[in-house]
Amino acid sequence: MSDNSNIYVLLTDTGTIFTRLIKRVTAAPYNHASLALDENLEEMFSFGRKKADNPWAGGFVEEDVYEGMYRHFPGTRCALLRLEVTRQQYELVQSVIRHYQENEDGYGYNLIGMFGVLMRLDITRERSYFCSQFVAEVMKQSRINLWNRPSSVVTPHDFFQHPAFDVIYEGMLYDYPLLDQSRLAGHQSPLLPVAR
Repeated sequence: MSDNSNIYVLLTDTGTIFTRLIKRVTAAPYNHASLALDENLEEMFSFGRKKADNPWAGGFVEEDVYEGMYRHFPGTRCALLRLEVTRQQYELVQSVIRHYQENEDGYGYNLIGMFGVLMRLDITRERSYFCSQFVAEVMKQSRINLWNRPSSVVTPHDFFQHPAFDVIYEGMLYDYPLLDQSRLAGHQSPLLPVAR
């Protein structure tokens, strides 16, 4: 058995009003980051809205590419990044994720910190994260050292630009070839878009 494993970062742009406003500030192609434990995106985690139709209630989320936000926004563009890690680092990532799952109600969304990072300010709030801060923090706690700076100033674009990652797919999320096509086909027409 190999001593190495892979983890994945999915960067997305849903094209909502909120993400378009962020894009005007950052000029970056993607503004949401999620951490996936497999290339099929079956186990994927982030900090974001708890319900697709409520942009104000946020926190730790187990994301499902076939439901929720992504089902609301079937035109989502994405880039899937792969990072090779050691088996020990992979197991640490799983352990850190389990901690968030078991203590989900104790965490909130760091909205102030997200606006802080747009202005290049480090605004850390206890037990609160925004998406890229969470992904960077999980990696940091798993001894995957990518940056010599706080997780609260890491943006989705920082992952996209980091040389340790391989871009294995870029395009429309629902065109990603490793998604379960039967699950995609089994849905009714997508719901009308909501602001994100």
